[in-house]
Amino acid sequence: MAQHRTASHKKRPADGPCPVMRECGGCAWLGMPYRKQLARKQRAMEELFAPLIEKHRWDVAIDPVQGMGGKAGDADIPAPRAFRYKAVTPFAPGPRGRVRSGFFARGTHRIIPIPECIVEAPGARAILNGVARAAESCRIPAYNEDTRRGLLRYAVLRMGWRSDEAMLTLVTSQRNLPHYQSFLKTLHDIDPRITTIAQNINPRVTNAILGSETHILAGRTHLRDQLLGCTFDISPTAFYQTNPAQTEVLYQLAIDGMGLRDGDVLMDAYCGSGTIGLCAARAAVDAGHTVQLLGVERNVAGIADAKRSAALNDLDQVAHFVADDATAYMRRAAEHGERVDVLCFDPPRAGSTPACLDAACELGPRRIVYVSCNPQTQVRDIEHLARSGYRMIRLTPVDMFPHTDHVETVAILEHR
Repeated sequence: MAQHRTASHKKRPADGPCPVMRECGGCAWLGMPYRKQLARKQRAMEELFAPLIEKHRWDVAIDPVQGMGGKAGDADIPAPRAFRYKAVTPFAPGPRGRVRSGFFARGTHRIIPIPECIVEAPGARAILNGVARAAESCRIPAYNEDTRRGLLRYAVLRMGWRSDEAMLTLVTSQRNLPHYQSFLKTLHDIDPRITTIAQNINPRVTNAILGSETHILAGRTHLRDQLLGCTFDISPTAFYQTNPAQTEVLYQLAIDGMGLRDGDVLMDAYCGSGTIGLCAARAAVDAGHTVQLLGVERNVAGIADAKRSAALNDLDQVAHFVADDATAYMRRAAEHGERVDVLCFDPPRAGSTPACLDAACELGPRRIVYVSCNPQTQVRDIEHLARSGYRMIRLTPVDMFPHTDHVETVAILEHR
């Protein structure tokens, strides 16, 4: 692997909104007016979905991209700032016991020091840089990718959006932490919002950040936060959206598209920590409907979080969560004649699989709500669903990550 080294201290251009935007590359569109970003994303989604819509002669137009503070076509929208409530830093050894932290330069493992990041939650980068200083003072060595020696690899920070809490996860190459007590005390002193300190062990030679083993070192076992009036307990390795303001927009679009009726059974496949399904169940119950929620997810930690959150929101009598493969579960459910009225999909970037989509169609829900973080694979999957009699009646893009080319989408499909 390439050697870690800090960026040079040459003079950086001062005409942009971020002094390291050219080196970092994380916000490639940061210098573009936000209305132009949304217009570009709108064109991209219209061009991507047009062949699918034309092929099936669906009477549907792509909705305007839902941006932060406005939508595509609006004349003047302020540039979003401080919207990322999850932040990460790698670590590497520096001279004389120093610990380097920051961002990897685009396409490399060269670390760029970052005093603060304008798209991260206030104080997030200061906490991560404070971890590096704490490691130095407590003589915790940073991991060296070339020699495979050292201990501290990454820090992952999740900030509460509607709670004054922060969960700090240290990724280390082995379990044993020298100077354990003094290190924890120093970490707690960085910021009073830190309510959880966890350790994730990743001994593998890999670019993946997290390993398979996690322990709570100090504080609470979960970060508590809220979305759409629901309270959620999130464990260190469970999935939880990075941009909570836009997450509410995304989830509300999904809930509106479900069209839940009294007596409906809603299945939330790839349910993660159960956030979409629980928000939908809460909205249905508040509207006076009797519904049943079934969440399916392979990640055991996510299912445990979902069950905790169901109890927190007094939804444990209507919400049931199962740790299982979604495809296998749906196949069995179809074989046993179980009823699912509405199916919600939120798969990873690779999209779903033909087997999973076939199993979903065997269940025969009247509506499928497909939430996607990769519209390219979503187009492929919707084409598969169309062959089983489903038609898309609405497609809404959402700008979850301003200043990048990334777009998420909510597609609503009905059985013909």
